[in-house]
Amino acid sequence: MKIRLISLLTVLMALAAGCGRVSTSPLALIPQPQMYKVHSGMYTFSFGEQFTTNLKGTERSDLAAVLGASPFGLQMSEDEQAPFCFELTDSIPGIASAEGYTLAVGRDGVHVEAVTATGLFYAFQSLLQLAEEGPKEGSWSLPYVDISDYPRFDYRGLHLDVSRHFRSKEFVMKQLDAMARYKLNRFHWHLTDGAGWRLEIKRYPQLTEQTAYRPYPNWKAWWRGGRKYCRRDEASAEGGYYTQDDVREIVEHARKLHITVIPEIEMPGHSEEVLAVFPQLSCSGKPYQNGELCIGKEETFTFLENVLLEVMELFPSEYIHIGGDEAAKSSWEKCPKCQNRIRKEGLKDEKELQSYLIHRVEKFLNSHGRKLIGWDEILEGGLAPSATVMSWRGEQGGITAAKAGHDVVMTPGEFCYLDAYQDAPVSQPEAIGGYLTLEKVYSYNPVPAELGSEQRRFIKGVQANVWTEYIPTAEHAEYMIYPRLLALAEVAWTEPERKDWTRFRKSVLKETEWLQSQDYHPFDLKKEVGERPESLQPVEHLALHCPVTYAQPFSSAYPASGDSTLTDGWRGGWTYGDRRWQGFLCKDVDVTIDLGRLTDIRLVEADFLQLRGPEVWLPKEVVISLSEDGLRFDEVKRIATDVPVTEERLTFRNYRWEGNAKVRYVRFQGFMNREVMGWLFTDEIVVK
Repeated sequence: MKIRLISLLTVLMALAAGCGRVSTSPLALIPQPQMYKVHSGMYTFSFGEQFTTNLKGTERSDLAAVLGASPFGLQMSEDEQAPFCFELTDSIPGIASAEGYTLAVGRDGVHVEAVTATGLFYAFQSLLQLAEEGPKEGSWSLPYVDISDYPRFDYRGLHLDVSRHFRSKEFVMKQLDAMARYKLNRFHWHLTDGAGWRLEIKRYPQLTEQTAYRPYPNWKAWWRGGRKYCRRDEASAEGGYYTQDDVREIVEHARKLHITVIPEIEMPGHSEEVLAVFPQLSCSGKPYQNGELCIGKEETFTFLENVLLEVMELFPSEYIHIGGDEAAKSSWEKCPKCQNRIRKEGLKDEKELQSYLIHRVEKFLNSHGRKLIGWDEILEGGLAPSATVMSWRGEQGGITAAKAGHDVVMTPGEFCYLDAYQDAPVSQPEAIGGYLTLEKVYSYNPVPAELGSEQRRFIKGVQANVWTEYIPTAEHAEYMIYPRLLALAEVAWTEPERKDWTRFRKSVLKETEWLQSQDYHPFDLKKEVGERPESLQPVEHLALHCPVTYAQPFSSAYPASGDSTLTDGWRGGWTYGDRRWQGFLCKDVDVTIDLGRLTDIRLVEADFLQLRGPEVWLPKEVVISLSEDGLRFDEVKRIATDVPVTEERLTFRNYRWEGNAKVRYVRFQGFMNREVMGWLFTDEIVVK
């Protein structure tokens, strides 16, 4: 290891003096580096230039392979005067992260320093983005620049669900390549779920033999067609799985890209596929009856430990993800063995029963030198001692965990779920719902303001999640991932004060072209339609800021702005989760607005929306009534919904009355369709 004799600052000052005028122009780099100076001038070079490095062993050969396979075709040399130098050093002033680096491009070439091979690798990713092709074939140029860079967070992740729709080994490795370009370092691989078991387990070959395939073309057909599995050799079989050799190849590919692969084995819920094969592990003892493992049976823990032993042999990651989310507890409530476990272990309820499983699995993982990570439901019933929480149901789970001294990875659906629509739904392929633009992902700050300085250190990073219920093809998956993943990459790497939306969007347009040239299938940002037009400007009307009386309360899960929502002047956007739409769960909307005095009116209207997947429905019927005194109401309009509940696409419907009346009170009622139940959402009741 080289001992540095002069400070980084001295080097940078000397380079600046030697390279001419310093520019304040932004760098077209994603993620944006923490510190940089651009100088006038360009360094030009040709394909096959030489480089030197003081790395040793496997790290040396890995770097050589990456540099040699790159568009630059750099070749290793022992010549100290080689134009590219990648140097490992003991420390770098001002950079504490092991993934940090300095990069200097000047007249004499390129010099990179880092304290680890990972830092050198990330510096080279920056060079790849900065390089411009020259006029001659095989020629390149780099701007004279000095960069001092390091990540904001240690954990910078992408999650991919391959249970709902299986993706090939080649597809997975292709996404790892893109992750490396944008300095992401954790690949969370959702390998098991009710829709299919995707990992070969030698001890239990039945898992992939019987549940890696299904006789349906996609997840939606499977979900609505009985949710049964089939064997691979059946004519209609769809699906697949990864052999253990496939996994080893993917994990090794990721290692060379400085990415850690974190496997997820779902438990105790989302286990329909396991229980179809091994019904004895369910509470009922019957296949296709339960989705949760029976925690009262010792056989359950024998199975889980055997599976995890093979998982740990395949994946060297520190973390093993155990899911832990959305477990329905009704089967445990009725199960004698589960109830016996509750009594025997002195547990309070079924939440603590799930916590018992989490604690026990964590102890098993810890005994093998691994750590447990799970979705934020693992907080329920008491969190295992050293578990890490992945906060997806908003940020509260992460906040609670951080305040209790647990490590946290932030991945709230509002900002990090890439299965949501990224543009106007009418212009996009079918998605699960929501509306998450590139700009909104980019706006996210994973450190909640309410955390104190000591608590903030437990926020270890951030992750983008790709759930694939409505993403049946590889091309569609890439369309949903890119370019939003680039925004997440900058959120994860770059300090907030270094972020700039205008600069970033311009860089994304350039990077989208690069992705297309490499046979990725990104969303074309140039064609973005944007937010629902009605939501862009406040609406002026007679009921603005007037008090609203609710006959039935709105849901605390979707309160929007509370009691003021329906007369605050703002209409909702493309998603009911935008904090403008107010939700009513299995309840009618029945509200009365007090205009404050007798008022001449000629119109009353409100919007509702329907999205079948999450059971958001239009009202079966809307009734609008008017009153002078608030006691006697006259019905002036009754409107039946003409959109069927079978409609698949996101649908908006306006319900209105037009006429002439002098009234003080306006009553608006939206009646739930009792045939389907679920949610009603409305935004603004406009009176003119």
